[in-house]
Amino acid sequence: MAGLKDYVNTQVDANREQIEHHIKEILRLVGEDVEREGLLDTPARVTRMYEEIFAGYEVDPRDALGVAFDENHEELVIVKDITYYSQCEHHMAPFFGKVHIGYIPSGKIAGLSKFARLVEAISRRLQVQERITSEIADIMDEVLKPHGVMVVVEGEHLCMCARGVKKPGSKTVTMATRGSFRTDAAQRAEFLSLIKQ
Repeated sequence: MAGLKDYVNTQVDANREQIEHHIKEILRLVGEDVEREGLLDTPARVTRMYEEIFAGYEVDPRDALGVAFDENHEELVIVKDITYYSQCEHHMAPFFGKVHIGYIPSGKIAGLSKFARLVEAISRRLQVQERITSEIADIMDEVLKPHGVMVVVEGEHLCMCARGVKKPGSKTVTMATRGSFRTDAAQRAEFLSLIKQ
């Protein structure tokens, strides 16, 4: 699977004219002059942005992990600080942050760049942070069948920081554990200490 930067949401492309029309209508309905110079190309720009930020609908996240390799390594592997950007399904406002993934292989490993691709495939959709966290853990568990998986996602949500309660800088942290990480407190503690370094 190529990086999602190589994908566009084909539904957006197929419905370009309608989407642009509706964006223009929204601008008009909120009180804008849609004929103003600065807004003339806004519906087209927003539509092109939707093609990119919703590219996750075009791929099966399971494919992001690619081919698993046989490797006799059964110790903790961590890929941390994977940046993600997503759109809240409740307000269609951006949220973004970092994903930290740890797993203990049971004979199969994936290329390290594949974890970033998995994060992209899941986050480039309308989402909630809790689902992103669980989906990453579930797909890792399903595809690689490791002894254990742990995922921590940090997020800053503009629907909370820029509107509503307006608490800029507040972060949400979600966690998912599978396999041995659910039962082994020492493994969880090791993972959490290593992602803080």
